[in-house]
Amino acid sequence: MALFQYTRKAFARELSLLALGILFCVPAFILVVLSLKTTRDAYTSPFSIPSPPEFGNYSTAWTGGGQGGLSGAMVTSLIITVSSVILLIIVGSLCSYALARRESRLSNGLYILFMLGIIFPYQLAIVPLYVVMRDLHLANVPGMVILYTGLLMPFTVFLYTGFIRALPKDYEEAAQVDGAGLFRTWLRVVFPLLMPVTGTVAVLTGLIVWNDFFLPLIFLSGGTHQTLPLALYSFVGQQVSQWNLVMAAVAITIAPVIAFYLFAQRQLIRGFAGGIRG
Repeated sequence: MALFQYTRKAFARELSLLALGILFCVPAFILVVLSLKTTRDAYTSPFSIPSPPEFGNYSTAWTGGGQGGLSGAMVTSLIITVSSVILLIIVGSLCSYALARRESRLSNGLYILFMLGIIFPYQLAIVPLYVVMRDLHLANVPGMVILYTGLLMPFTVFLYTGFIRALPKDYEEAAQVDGAGLFRTWLRVVFPLLMPVTGTVAVLTGLIVWNDFFLPLIFLSGGTHQTLPLALYSFVGQQVSQWNLVMAAVAITIAPVIAFYLFAQRQLIRGFAGGIRG
């Protein structure tokens, strides 16, 4: 007897999922089509296939987005995002390892404080936060890295702690018997086992930092550096009637995120699966 029979119900379910996937691809299709049209064609026939495609829209958008163009904003966004994610991974995994393996009232209380950091919105304290950052001369790119690291640390600790608690302690105990200290045990034994959830942390926190508009608007406005959301906002203000250029700028902005997600999607799924099992 066959283990699996392809029934009409299974066919209908697959057809529904395929239709849903196509529906989600429609906005991306419209984005790409409009970004390859002339300004006139974008208004007269927005959904038709561009013939010929105007690839010059991308070079125009690349050089025309605010201070330094989109190229300068992309460098700033990459510096802030990569630096924040690296700090979150290192500090968050160390902190979570201590909280998950030290069962005491202090560790439980600290974990609850981290969870409160997820519950309460940081926007409630944005004014005193800005005053402190300004007085410390941190209303700049390094300050944004510190700010994102602090604001996203509760979320990172939440992901890491749940995953570490699901890991068996046998490897750590064997390493400690061989003379390894706590830091060496984390570095050589625990951290390699955290690769699935590390991919999840990198993707989720990276998306949050990369797409954030509010904090750069508050802390980087008027400065020489701006992130991609700010550059895109100013570019839309300049090219409000040229939607082909706006769509080209949007495509440039989201391309690194899509590429990173495709690269890390396996680790992302493994991290979620490990968290569910835990």
